[in-house]
Amino acid sequence: MADIKILVVDDEARMRKLVRDFLVKKGYTVLEAGDGEQAVDIFFSEKDIALILLDVMMPKMDGWEVCREIRKESKVPIVMLTARADERDELLGFELGVDEYISKPFSPRILVARIEALLRRSGISGSSDVIEAGGIRIDKTAHTVTIDGRQIELSFKEFELLTYFLENQGIALSREKILNAVWNYDYFGDARTIDTHVKKLRSKMGEKGNLIRTIWGMGYKFDPEDPE
Repeated sequence: MADIKILVVDDEARMRKLVRDFLVKKGYTVLEAGDGEQAVDIFFSEKDIALILLDVMMPKMDGWEVCREIRKESKVPIVMLTARADERDELLGFELGVDEYISKPFSPRILVARIEALLRRSGISGSSDVIEAGGIRIDKTAHTVTIDGRQIELSFKEFELLTYFLENQGIALSREKILNAVWNYDYFGDARTIDTHVKKLRSKMGEKGNLIRTIWGMGYKFDPEDPE
């Protein structure tokens, strides 16, 4: 993924370093800008940036102004960061074409997971057909799943469900979102059919089934670093 460039824009050097270190560890190429004007200059000079992580409050040009300038020419995915949990800010961001909106403080690991999910939705993830996390290995080409080296048999929907969980690890997913992603909008029954599939999937995964956490009143989250 070294050819996938992400532009991190924040006037705090410490914040840029924190995010950069996590992204570089995942194999991305990271460019940095300390203010809005520099961000715009870098974006239009590089031309092949895959995603922008953009802070709102910055000198010279704030995040909104940067977003407006970039959206005149490009639909590049933009993740907006803000220290203010203000609904009006969030609505403004979406009106300007922001793809994700994250309030500070945030978990860098969750931020990276959201970035990767957004890149996959944009079709520019550069990801391979093999996904691994928490001792689970999914080969999408061979349609196989192994847990700690032992192959397990899953139905087609169980395989799709587990793949979706691993591709969105660390992110809380509502039942409706899971249903739309795995069943492709063609299922018109109760969204709680997800519960039945998750129960069966957990059973086949043995102890690793605990990595699929229940988010009460919402849905589920696959988190290999924080099992139940």
